[in-house]
Amino acid sequence: MKKKYILLLFSCLLGTGAYAQTLAKAKELYEKGEYEQAKPAFQRLVKSNPSNGNYNLWYGVCCLKTGEAEKAVKPLEMAVKRRTPSGQLYLGQAYHQVYRFEEAVEVYEEYIAELKKRKRSTDQAESLLQQSKIGLRQLRGVEEVCIVDSFVVDKKDFLKTYKIGSEAGKLFMYNEYFKDREPSETTVYETELGTKIYYSEYQPADSTLNILASNKRQDGWSKGTPLPGSINGEVNANYPYVMSDGVTIYYAADGPESIGGYDIFVTRYNTQNGTYLNPQNVGMPFNSPYNDYMYVVDEYNNLGWFASDRHQPEGKVCVYVFIPNTSKQVYSYENMEHEKLLALARLSSIKQTWADNDLVTEALQRLKDVSTEKKEVKQKHDFEFVIDDQTVYYKMADFRSPQAKKTFQKYRQLENSYAQQSNKLDDLRKRYASAPQAERGKMAPGMLDLEKRIEQLADEIDQTAILVRQQEKGIK
Repeated sequence: MKKKYILLLFSCLLGTGAYAQTLAKAKELYEKGEYEQAKPAFQRLVKSNPSNGNYNLWYGVCCLKTGEAEKAVKPLEMAVKRRTPSGQLYLGQAYHQVYRFEEAVEVYEEYIAELKKRKRSTDQAESLLQQSKIGLRQLRGVEEVCIVDSFVVDKKDFLKTYKIGSEAGKLFMYNEYFKDREPSETTVYETELGTKIYYSEYQPADSTLNILASNKRQDGWSKGTPLPGSINGEVNANYPYVMSDGVTIYYAADGPESIGGYDIFVTRYNTQNGTYLNPQNVGMPFNSPYNDYMYVVDEYNNLGWFASDRHQPEGKVCVYVFIPNTSKQVYSYENMEHEKLLALARLSSIKQTWADNDLVTEALQRLKDVSTEKKEVKQKHDFEFVIDDQTVYYKMADFRSPQAKKTFQKYRQLENSYAQQSNKLDDLRKRYASAPQAERGKMAPGMLDLEKRIEQLADEIDQTAILVRQQEKGIK
């Protein structure tokens, strides 16, 4: 009997030691922000001690930070009930992410009142409160929109899903368009005629992304100019798209008017004072507490696109295709069942947005047609070379001047050489980044020579392009 008692005591002590180690390790991971790894240990601790405020807080935060806001609510509610420090801050965020905006507002207001009593800063809580108030306003005006299809894709390739017609212009990732510039997760929109581009670029002066415009000239693109008005400022502005009227622009921005991450905004250029009007948030279901962006409307095919990382794992994004409305109609907040309204706002199921199946069938056919059209255009065009603001050549037969045709062949050879040398330089830079210091010293002179050669090729390409245009237009 004594022997069994000793063994039982030893097991209990061993278990206590393992428990302590698990808690210590979990807290260490938590402090490092490694929430996914810390979460299982805190989940076990909550199960063994359901009323412990700290365990519930840590587990709830881990759920919140790993995209499981629904699971975060219950433990965070317990943490608040046990008056655990910071519990209200995180519970408000969990409520916000699951569209319980009214409860989020209430929690934040209580939290702010407590912070003021303790004479603590309320800046973060005030900012989050503002987001939830915006979310609540948007939930009361969810637009009736028909989402006809959706595609989950890798974020780095998401623009390939946008099958817009040629009349709607072209979309590019920044580094696909500007191959010689620093890497950037931004986009470029080129107008239908290819004479103007809108793009987002980092501005060191205020450490934000700004949207710029550039016009095509005979000798290349003009220097990018930030769009005037309140589009740019103390927020990140990205993913521009300009409608065919040339004055309406959709873009995405974070900041105080967003309900979380990037939201989609729209504004119009005021020709009378040369600036843009005050931007308007397009609201739900296009926007969410997550990142929503790249709103595009192809008026000629009556199709629209936007992207969102709501409900998506890291590195993935969902691209939604919708039928644009001619005028905005919203669901009745007072008369509709709340859970149904939430599902429509969150786009839990796109079929719930189908009020007319015939319209969906027609839209899906248009989507198929425009996708086929883009493939045919791609096969048909050998290249794209701008002669002037009204003329673009796509094949060698377009040239009238034999001399211009011959010079253009040289131009294409230079472009190929430029691409090859640029790829070679990229490879060298990658090797240089991971090479030992001694080897870097040997690599540096060759890289500098290659950079100079690439710069020379770029100048040669520009001059040759000018010569092609002059010869084709008979300019001496």
